[in-house]
Amino acid sequence: MKNPKLLLGPMRLPFVILAPACVLVGLGTALYEQGSVNWFYFALALVGGVASHISVNAFNEYFDFKTGLDARTQKTPFSGGSGTLQAHPEMAPAAMATALVSFAITSAIGLFFVATWGWELIPLGVAGLFLLYGYTVWATRSPLLCLIAPGLGFGTLMVMGTHFALTGTFSWTSFVGSLAPFFLVSDLLLLNQFPDVEADRSIGRRHFPILVGLKRSGLIYTAFLLAAYVAVLAGVILGLLPLLSMLALLTLFLAIPVIRTVLKEAGNIPALIPAMGQNVLINLLTPALLAIGLIIGW
Repeated sequence: MKNPKLLLGPMRLPFVILAPACVLVGLGTALYEQGSVNWFYFALALVGGVASHISVNAFNEYFDFKTGLDARTQKTPFSGGSGTLQAHPEMAPAAMATALVSFAITSAIGLFFVATWGWELIPLGVAGLFLLYGYTVWATRSPLLCLIAPGLGFGTLMVMGTHFALTGTFSWTSFVGSLAPFFLVSDLLLLNQFPDVEADRSIGRRHFPILVGLKRSGLIYTAFLLAAYVAVLAGVILGLLPLLSMLALLTLFLAIPVIRTVLKEAGNIPALIPAMGQNVLINLLTPALLAIGLIIGW
């Protein structure tokens, strides 16, 4: 390999910051419930979260190159892959190796926590590993699974997995805390599918923008985005999240203009690009603010 820096393309490192944001929510729920954590365990959970994100990115990059999808996609800053393998096809085996090594790192860290805390983590861990490989290969063929798989991975599994790694238990607080990332990350991938409809259709993918069209998918996007905020509010009302968790609602000032743009410009991809960028910010800031509220804990 002449240029090792090319490996960074399939990793899509600029987007990997999403994993720490979600891991922080799991840290927040753990600190809120028990007041202190083992920081070595947190470091391991963070490495596992980042490795899992790199793995799913590299698998996606490899398989989309092999099917020719990325070559057909209307590339935007937020969709269509990194372009590394189109420019350097000889890097395809290295991209697959990156996916497998990061998959192995994630697995090893998961096994460490199984050995530390017990078998209860196994179902969640197996589901997570399935999603790493299976999202591109299988989930994108089912509209419902394609919609919820990203949220399950970064919300339900990553937040609750981090909480378990730090406490040895699952809890309703960790579940409710995982709902905002669940809805937000599912929405992130949903909106990023808007420019890819024709290309995705050509290789047999089936997601909601293909199934019901962009206008109706805009309504799904809106429902999921609002559900993220409703989940935080409900958690506070039910006493499962501290009052300061409502810091997460501050990103509504970003969300409302994005909703307006998506509903108005669903079929106008160039007009959606700024909204896609704002959507990324919402996905990063909302979990971070939720985590801050949980860590402060009142």
